Amino acid sequence: MTGVLRVLRSVLLTLGLPAVILLAWWFTSAGSTTFYNPPLSAILGTFRETWFSAPLGESRLAVDVVPSVLRLLAGYGIALVAGIALGVAIGSSRALRAFAEPVLEFFRAIPPPVLVPVLMLFLGIGDTMKIVVIAIGCLWPVLLNTVEGVRGLDPVLRDTARAYRLGLVATLRHLVLRGASPQIVTGARQALSIGIILMVISEMFAAKDGLGFSIVQFQRGFAIPEMWSGVILLGVVGVLLSLVFRAVSHAVLRWYLGYRQSQHGGA
Repeated sequence: MTGVLRVLRSVLLTLGLPAVILLAWWFTSAGSTTFYNPPLSAILGTFRETWFSAPLGESRLAVDVVPSVLRLLAGYGIALVAGIALGVAIGSSRALRAFAEPVLEFFRAIPPPVLVPVLMLFLGIGDTMKIVVIAIGCLWPVLLNTVEGVRGLDPVLRDTARAYRLGLVATLRHLVLRGASPQIVTGARQALSIGIILMVISEMFAAKDGLGFSIVQFQRGFAIPEMWSGVILLGVVGVLLSLVFRAVSHAVLRWYLGYRQSQHGGA
């Protein structure tokens, strides 16, 4: 019974604020006659027809949303692999860190959306450009948090691993990556939010499909309810990706969460 109550409480805490916002939006916009601010009922009324109906072929969900998510996952995956690998190398070497830090600070200060026109010149307007934009933007939170996580490892643990003559692979797997995993997960969470933003921005520049492309097309065609439905769908996609990330991060950090709980219980 306690478990059921805990689940209900978690569901209420998760859905409570969105429900309040939607109800407030519904009632405050109910009598709206403004063209650019249609009632929420009109927006939701066009939602299914806009994204799920397919009178002439595939639905917009398959044509625009699925490619957007696939590009996001590709760029995000590249950023995770590159950020963790470079972060471990830079964080483990003081000389390499001193050598790379000015370059890292320089490139980190450049907003990724600024690179979209530049990358279009070299990579065109296809999927490669969009994936590279997402990867570059997502790289920095993962890289910098990994560096800080590796730097913050307890020196005693390093000395212990050296005393027990652990190999490079075992030390990397059981000490470095596991010890730095809380910081790595923090950077990965930040990168996911940035990746969603860059996914939309990259699709607004001379694109031919994607969720960002559809929203801009609706706006240019003065299909305002459809445009708002795209914004709502973008938020839903972000929530679903966040829930998936939370489940994965809990599995990765199960040892850390158990340790924190034991420490809290002991206190």
